Amino acid sequence: NRSSGKMGYALAEASRRRGARVLLVSGPTRIEPPAVSVLEPVRTAKEMAEAAARHAETATVVVMAAAVADFRPAIAHAGKIKKRQGVPTVKLEPTTDILAEISRRRRDGQIIVGFAAETDHLIENAAAKLRAKRLDLLVANDVSQSGAGFDVDTNIVTLLFPDGHKLALEKMAKLEVANRVLDEVVEMRRKSEVRSPKSGIESRK
Repeated sequence: NRSSGKMGYALAEASRRRGARVLLVSGPTRIEPPAVSVLEPVRTAKEMAEAAARHAETATVVVMAAAVADFRPAIAHAGKIKKRQGVPTVKLEPTTDILAEISRRRRDGQIIVGFAAETDHLIENAAAKLRAKRLDLLVANDVSQSGAGFDVDTNIVTLLFPDGHKLALEKMAKLEVANRVLDEVVEMRRKSEVRSPKSGIESRK
């Protein structure tokens, strides 16, 4: 896809400005990354899954904004495939569902935010993803809309919560979207601290 990394970098920059220690796992992009605490570049879905799982072990909040491919070629050829060999058949295999795996391993008190890039049935598909992966918040956007999705500076998103509440945001800069998402994360942490002042932050389930 045409994912540029702009939304993920905006989230990292907004978090940095709020004083967080930011661990950013990033695929290849053409834009300058923010000055985060740790930047780990990766190239493949496998590398991203391994790096994300490793950093998630110590993270208070995990935000998964990367648009990772759902499938990869089952066989990777080391050299060029010659035309005389005929038209190749490409067999695909699923990649690791990074968000589902991190959610499965979540610690008590850890907040997990996911993103859903859809082209149809936005709310229905996003709500199913929110439930299936037991997320605290899901940010959904229709990437077919003008001014939303891949390789643009703005986004149009709807925030979905486990209790069924939805919040549709107007078109705004991706940095502003990032701050609206972080506002919700801060509120989740505040409510958890009020509910459990002695034992620390408990996760929303």
